[in-house]
Amino acid sequence: MSPTIDSQKLFDSAPAPLMVLDRELKYVAANQAYLTATALRREEIIGRNVFEVLPQDTSTSDQDSPRKLRDSLERVLTRRMPDLLAMTVQPISRVTETGPVLEKRVWTYSHQPLLDAAGNVAFILQHAVDVTDLRATNSGKGAPEARLEGVSPEQLASLLGQAWAVQENNQQLDLERRYLRRVIDMLPGIVAVLRGPDFVFEMVNENYLPFVGFRDVIGLPLLTVRPELKEEKNKALRGLFDRVYQGEAVSMRGFKAALRKNPNEEPQEMFLDFDYQPVRLPGGPVLAILVYGQEVTERVRAQEQVRHYQEHLETLVRERTRALEESEAERRKTEMQLRQSQKMEAVGKLTGGVAHDFNNLLQVIAGNLQLLQRDVVGNERAMSRLQTATRAVDRGAKLASQLLSFARRQPLQPVVVNASKLVRGMDDLLRRTLGEEVELVTSTAKELWNTALDPNQFENVIINLAVNARDAMNSMGKLTIEIGNAVLDERYCRQHPEVLPGQYVLLAVSDTGSGMTPEVMERAFEPFFTTKPEGRGTGLGLSMVYGFVKQTGGHLKLYSELGHGTTIKLYLPRAVEAESVDAKVDAGPIEGGTETILVVEDDAEVRTTVVEMVSELGYRVLKAVDAASALVVLQSGIPIDLLFTDVVMPGPVRSPELARQAKELSPDIEVLFTSGYTENAIVHGGRLDAGVQLLSKPYSREELARKLRQLLNGRQQRLAVRGPVRTESAPTPPAPPATPTPSARPPAPAASRRLRVLLVEDDEDVRTSACELMDLLGHEVLAVTSAEEARGAMAASGFDVLFTDVSLPGASGVELAREVGGRKTGMKVILASGHGNVALPRGEAPLEGVVVLPKPYSLPQIQEALEQAVALP
Repeated sequence: MSPTIDSQKLFDSAPAPLMVLDRELKYVAANQAYLTATALRREEIIGRNVFEVLPQDTSTSDQDSPRKLRDSLERVLTRRMPDLLAMTVQPISRVTETGPVLEKRVWTYSHQPLLDAAGNVAFILQHAVDVTDLRATNSGKGAPEARLEGVSPEQLASLLGQAWAVQENNQQLDLERRYLRRVIDMLPGIVAVLRGPDFVFEMVNENYLPFVGFRDVIGLPLLTVRPELKEEKNKALRGLFDRVYQGEAVSMRGFKAALRKNPNEEPQEMFLDFDYQPVRLPGGPVLAILVYGQEVTERVRAQEQVRHYQEHLETLVRERTRALEESEAERRKTEMQLRQSQKMEAVGKLTGGVAHDFNNLLQVIAGNLQLLQRDVVGNERAMSRLQTATRAVDRGAKLASQLLSFARRQPLQPVVVNASKLVRGMDDLLRRTLGEEVELVTSTAKELWNTALDPNQFENVIINLAVNARDAMNSMGKLTIEIGNAVLDERYCRQHPEVLPGQYVLLAVSDTGSGMTPEVMERAFEPFFTTKPEGRGTGLGLSMVYGFVKQTGGHLKLYSELGHGTTIKLYLPRAVEAESVDAKVDAGPIEGGTETILVVEDDAEVRTTVVEMVSELGYRVLKAVDAASALVVLQSGIPIDLLFTDVVMPGPVRSPELARQAKELSPDIEVLFTSGYTENAIVHGGRLDAGVQLLSKPYSREELARKLRQLLNGRQQRLAVRGPVRTESAPTPPAPPATPTPSARPPAPAASRRLRVLLVEDDEDVRTSACELMDLLGHEVLAVTSAEEARGAMAASGFDVLFTDVSLPGASGVELAREVGGRKTGMKVILASGHGNVALPRGEAPLEGVVVLPKPYSLPQIQEALEQAVALP
């Protein structure tokens, strides 16, 4: 845009210096007075930025003048309002005979915005007044010619002071305005300030821009920005601003509008709260209106959702209340079952944590008591005390077994049985337990179904029920045991959700005792709960029954009436398979054997006791402290007939994996597990995995002997029928940390004689392993830990072979070997090296007459190294 020709003539004829800038502060027009006053030419300035055109004097102290000029122009662009800049220095360039020179001039600028049709600043008109001579007059410097006729020096001085004051006030106001704008921009709400009766936009923050279409509305009246307010339908909203301008504060809540949050987004439905406050000075009229709003869309929608949820919740509460009223009895029953389940789970975790260690302790005690009995034969007093201690161990073992049964962690070995035969077989035992004053009646249904259960645990259940019934009858009354078939239908199972419908074998035990109160019935199966006097019971009898039935997959029901007696019904799932053949362990005389057994046990005391018990039975025994060590022994090629391993052991290899690899290495090997607590290693669903043999701790010498003999006899029968299974030779294993006992020594190989070996090894595990492996080969071994100890041993005695590690504390094995070779005693030397060879320092003479044995080494490799050493000249 540029002025027309006619207006240009009028513009040029104005006596005051005038010029026009666009929004980029580029010259658009300048009249002749401006060009004369500034010594500029029109063709040199049009289209150029004013700060590029105006000369700057960097040698003076008035460096702040360009910034003041720029700030004044920016205020006009931002506020759309006139701005005055008084007494600012702007030099002009004069052409003289000696060339261009800068002439310092002082100006007062008046800047007026020129708005377009949309109300935005299109141009800025500057009126410049050269006040250099006025400033010089006020400063008392000379008496230049006055440029304003009729104005006295005093008036000029006053005018100059007013101009300076106006300039300082403008700067202060500008600072306060920028501060206020910064505060408004930082407010989280929607803020606008409307000035005067036309409600001209004075300030808005960014949050207000969506309400004005993201336009710059500063300096524009409200009705110009929002022309729709002129419509009759918005008369009330328009009147709201009039009310506020009259001094009334007005609030608007939940205002609904469709707005764009960003210029490129589609309009969204929003809800807003607005507050309109009149702005006035104390005691003065209203000057402006402060608009403050907040978006409350989420709150409004949340309130709507809350109302919806409240209505829905009220409906649910009514329905639920009605359901609870109809099923209160069922709720109490469910709570009782939950409490019972939680109690059983808590005790189950407790028993699982202590059973293993507790049974290990019992095993050490029981084993040593039985071993001690052979040492006190003929001493009746000592024998009596041993028997008393043994009975205490039995009671402890029974207690641990009851704890595991209750917690459903007792490993069951179920077989298909006829429950009637088991009960009839217990007749004599039951009668002795009940006493002569209790009548025993047993009733069995015809064509009784079979059931799958652990016979030993089932017998314990019958004994526990009989003992409880006897105590409830004070040893006088009638005990009835009924066995029959039963079907639990869907209706019954709906009332007892833990039960599955189907066919069951029912065992009902009834007594004529004192009965139970409802309170006692609720806690009857609770662990450690008992109504018996102190010392008469552990409170685990019925808990054990409960755990057994649940672990077997059955159901238990208790009926009792105070003063009349109690009936406990056990529902055991029917088994459709045929009854299993009785496979009880032979109860005849204890037999041992000469086979080789590998004992794997991490508890040192248990391991020592078990090894001694097995050795006394005549077996050759190897031992290992964990599954990894046992694997090394198995891989060494030593023939092993039976692996006897604890279930719960430390280390990366678990006992089931040990058993699996043992079977791969030697398919004919027997595996017997032992544990006081099996966790889930070989027991799943409460039952032993198929084909697994388990001897629970603590066990007696007799139980161990019969179980070992049973498995080894079965192995001999299989081998007699089909012969041994041969497998490919395994790769050479590392040196085993397992330690065979002296009783496991086989005869020395026929090709070698008995040697006296001095073993020098600082690693305890390797030293023990190598010592006992050479002991297995029939050699006499003295083991020491350093070259210094070896020198003392050689000074005290003679040896056939020095078997030394290369790396030793102090003198090395190589140095020791050189000493032995230098003595010419005929002692042979074997050097064991973890590097596979012996690296000698540069320049050192090679070793002669020495056998190098790489680590790890196995039993055959040791034997071969000894034979090579003996054969050396």
